[in-house]
Order: sequence, then C-alpha cells, then structure tokens
Amino acid sequence: MLAALPCEDADVKIWISLLLAACLPSLALAEEDKKEVPQVAYVALVPPLVGNYVVGSRLKLYKADISLRVTGADAQAKVQLHEPLIRNQLVMLFAQQTEETLTGIDGKEKLRQEALKQVQQILNDEEGAPLVEDLLFNNLIIQ
Repeated sequence: MLAALPCEDADVKIWISLLLAACLPSLALAEEDKKEVPQVAYVALVPPLVGNYVVGSRLKLYKADISLRVTGADAQAKVQLHEPLIRNQLVMLFAQQTEETLTGIDGKEKLRQEALKQVQQILNDEEGAPLVEDLLFNNLIIQ
C-alpha cells in the first residue's frame, strides 16, 4: 500500500524537517544539562581580624578567623574586591561587643548573624546584591 503513494523529494524534505524540529527541544534540554552548576566557594578574610574590646575599665583581645560562603566565581571576585570595606565593618562591629556577646554560645551566634547581615548590607550597597550566603567563624579566640 505504501508503494502506491506518490513520494517526491519535497515530501521527504518536509518529513525530515518535521522530525528534526521535534528533536530540537530535547537537544536544547541536553545542552542545559551540560552547563556547569555554579560552585560554592569560601572567601577567607586573611589575615584574621584582631582587635580590642572593653570590659569595664579593661581592654580585652579577640582574634577571629572568618570565611564568607559565596556561589560562583563572579560573586567570589566581587567579595574579594570589597574585602577592605568588609573588614572595616567587621572590626567596628567586634569593637562594640561586650564580654557576654563574645563568650557565650548564644552571643557568638547572634554576633555571627549580625556580622553576616552587615556584610550583606555592604555588598548590597556596593554591588546591588548581598552575594554572601553565610559567614563562618573558623576560629574565635577571646582573651
């Protein structure tokens, strides 16, 4: 029965074009799967933050090793560009702390959250996006 149907080159070209058009969406999905997923990176603030805070009439010392979690090389580069401003803001924040906020677990967590909030605010002002997803204390020494 198929042999009885007339087949011209134009008909074959149309069928091939339709088949290829049907395959294009699946090819586009395959290309999207091949795209790289942005990688998480940690930007360490080096050297560690070191400074004083006041307890009564005495000065005490802190040393904080801090890392900032970002996603993507672009965000990492922007955070590194603004590192001096970030460091300044964090030093000012630490200088305002009391012994309770630097020694207790709850106080340290609140300090971490406030530091993250301030870093995100700086980057939002400078770059239009917070860029930093989390702030981590790798080490926090109080003397």
